[in-house]
Amino acid sequence: MQKPILEELEKKYGDKVEFKVVDVDENQEMASKYGIHAVPTLIIQKDGIEVKRFMGVTQGSVLASELDKIL
Repeated sequence: MQKPILEELEKKYGDKVEFKVVDVDENQEMASKYGIHAVPTLIIQKDGIEVKRFMGVTQGSVLASELDKIL
């Protein structure tokens, strides 16, 4: 459910934001590093520092609003 939302956001923000998707089943080390305990978990970072975290499916409008604030 989250994937189509992220694809739309990538179309809008792709020139300003790098989107990464990590399969936590295949990359448990990264999941542990970022403290991911729920899927999906979306982490917004700026300059390598986490500025916002969403757990569970998040509406595109909510994500876009947060990205606009950060950018």
